[in-house]
Amino acid sequence: MPSLEPQTIEPAVARRDWLRPLRYVLRVPLLVLHILVSLPVALLLIALPTASLRLRSGERVDHRAIRAWSAGLLRIFGFRLRRVGQPLRGATLFVANHVSWIDITLLHSQHAVGFVAKDEISRWPLIGWLASRAGTIYHRRGSDHSLRDVMEQMVARMRAGFSVGVFPEGGTGDGRKLRVFHARILQTAVDAEVSVQPVALRYGEHGDAQAIVAFAPGEPFVHNFLRLLGGPRRTAEVHFLESLAAVAGGRRGMAELARARIVEALAP
Repeated sequence: MPSLEPQTIEPAVARRDWLRPLRYVLRVPLLVLHILVSLPVALLLIALPTASLRLRSGERVDHRAIRAWSAGLLRIFGFRLRRVGQPLRGATLFVANHVSWIDITLLHSQHAVGFVAKDEISRWPLIGWLASRAGTIYHRRGSDHSLRDVMEQMVARMRAGFSVGVFPEGGTGDGRKLRVFHARILQTAVDAEVSVQPVALRYGEHGDAQAIVAFAPGEPFVHNFLRLLGGPRRTAEVHFLESLAAVAGGRRGMAELARARIVEALAP
């Protein structure tokens, strides 16, 4: 059995990155084009009456637009995308580890999901606006009333056939270990009678960039955004793991099993 705490590879001692200025020269114009040209196209596809039509693959037009735009943004940041496994089709509760703001974009690059995220994200430049357009449900931390409202929205969406994604750790960590999963949020899968699929998000070869991608202590969003934009090329992996059947009264066991499967996938 693997350890319930993933092994981590500490980043090497910081050295001056002489290529960082060159990466900014190349990537900033691409980012501007992606925002000014690709984003309006994606939003148009999402807003049109044809958004709910399905392609030959069975994927909705608006979901394909979200995936394409998200994948393009990650490539501009230098990420090489890799998917392991397949996401469940239909209404599903996706449960993922939380490393940084870029997690939602990474999962959206592989599967369109309406996420539950902290209320602060709605005020982040660009990312917050796009997250809102993608159907993000916002939660005010520390508010039981907000949590009840969020859970009601989640159940309603899943009963309507849509997928929802959550980060049961309750926030981002330092990228070095997986924190305890809050089980209460998994009750929504029981109430909506849908399956739970754990998802492991891993950065760098064998996950050696988890701590680099994560927020440094006290690091604001804009600083992390710019730091990743100028960083070297890295792999970003999405592991869709074996799903769990929702069991009435078993949300704690579901949370622990989902966490154990993610820990196993994150281990180098």
